[in-house]
Amino acid sequence: MQISISARHGHLSDATQAKIAEKLDKLTKYFERLTAVELTVDLTRRDAPSVDLRVSAEHKHDFVATEQAGELIAAVDCAMHKVEQQLRKYKERVQDHHRTPGLKQQGVPGESEPGA
Repeated sequence: MQISISARHGHLSDATQAKIAEKLDKLTKYFERLTAVELTVDLTRRDAPSVDLRVSAEHKHDFVATEQAGELIAAVDCAMHKVEQQLRKYKERVQDHHRTPGLKQQGVPGESEPGA
């Protein structure tokens, strides 16, 4: 997985970039098939930095979150939380799709049967 961190209207220190990269690396815990993570920090307003997080997965699936907070790390955490929710929902949908083949043809157990 490739991690790309960039800043607009300012500069991020190497220590800050390393801390953010370490946090972003944990996204593979939620979905293993991630190909790239791009984080853009907009430092136009120093008191409320804006973060744009784009996560790309296999088969051209992209997950996007934007957040603005009083501190940079808080904005990154909130954006990551949004992407984590998107990844969980997508993974759940993919797993449900693969786990129940032919459910509609078989009929769902528990439905009311005629004459019951």
